[in-house]
Amino acid sequence: MTAPSRRVTQRDIARLAGVSQATVSLVLNNRADADIRIAPETRDRVLRAIAETGYAADPVARRLASRFNRIIGVFTYEPAFPSGSRDFFHPFLLGIEEYAERVGCDLLLFTSAPVVDGRRRVFHHDNRLRLADGCILLGREIDGAELHRLNRDGYPYVAVGRRDDAGGPVPYVGADYATGVARLVELALRRGHRRLAYVGMGMSAESSADRRRGYLAAAAPAESARQLAAVAENADPGLDELLADGATVAFVEDFATAVAMEAAARRRGLTVPGDLSIVTLGDPTLAVPTDITFTGIRIPREEMGRQAVEVLTGVIDGSAAGLQQRLLPCEFVEGDTLGTPGPAVDRR
Repeated sequence: MTAPSRRVTQRDIARLAGVSQATVSLVLNNRADADIRIAPETRDRVLRAIAETGYAADPVARRLASRFNRIIGVFTYEPAFPSGSRDFFHPFLLGIEEYAERVGCDLLLFTSAPVVDGRRRVFHHDNRLRLADGCILLGREIDGAELHRLNRDGYPYVAVGRRDDAGGPVPYVGADYATGVARLVELALRRGHRRLAYVGMGMSAESSADRRRGYLAAAAPAESARQLAAVAENADPGLDELLADGATVAFVEDFATAVAMEAAARRRGLTVPGDLSIVTLGDPTLAVPTDITFTGIRIPREEMGRQAVEVLTGVIDGSAAGLQQRLLPCEFVEGDTLGTPGPAVDRR
C-alpha cells in the first residue's frame, strides 16, 4: 500500500507560478487589495499552476479567511530557538509550521515575554497576545495560573501536552504516556523481570505523573516496583540504589540519565541488558551522544504539533465540537536494552 502524497500547499503554487504566497491567496479569494493590482498574466499563471497540481483550498483556511487575521501565536516556556536537528522542541515546531501552512496561517513567536522567578510568563504589561487569533503553548511545565487567566479571558489557546484543569478544562494535544509506559512494563514482566525500578526526574509535570501512573498500574504483579530519582550529571547513586534493591530492569524517565546509567554500569563491568535492562520513557530533551538503541517509547512530537494547530483553528472559528483533549499513542522502539533477567551477581 503506497503512502499518500503530500498535500499541495499555497507555497507550492507560489513557487510554481513564480509569485508570492500572498498573491496566490488573493487569486484564490478572487480579490485584490486596494494597493495591489494583479496583472492578468500573473493571475493566469497562478490559475494554471492550480489546475496542473489539482490544488484544493483547505476548508479550514476558507473559514478563517473571512473573519480572522490568520495569525497563530506560539509561546514556549523554555527556549525553543535555535532548534538543531536533535533538539526536543524541533519536531513540535515542524508539525506546527506544516499545518499552519496548510491552512494559510502565519506564525507569530512571542519572544518578548520576561523571565519572572526563573520562568517565562505569557502575561506581562506589554504582552501582545491579541495580535494573534489564538496561541499554542509549549513547555514541560505550564503555569496553572496563566491557564486559569486564559480560560477566564476566553482567549483561544491549545496546550501541547496533557494539562490538568486550571479554573476550567484545558484544551490540549498530548502523548498517551500512561499506556505507552504500561506496555513497556508488561513486556518486561513477560520476559521474566520481577524486580522493577522507576527512575524519575522529581518533576510534578503532568507528563511525569502520567508515566508514573502507567508504571504503577502495570507493575502490580511484580515482586518489587521501586521509585527513585536520579540525574544524568551523577547517575552512580541511583544505580547503587536500584542494584542494592536487586532490580533487574530500570524504566528511566530522562533519556540522558539512561545513557549515563548505562555508562556507569559499564564502568563496573556490568552489561546492558545482560546484567541490567534499561528502558527509556521518551525522547532526548538535549542531544546526547550514544551508539546504543534503547528499548522504549518515542513521543509523536510532529503529529502533536500538527494536531495542536488543527484543534486551535477549530477553537478560533467555532467549528470545534466541544472541548478538545487528544492523547496520541507513543511509538514502541524495540531497541537492544531490554533482555531477560540473568542469574544473581554481585553488582555493586
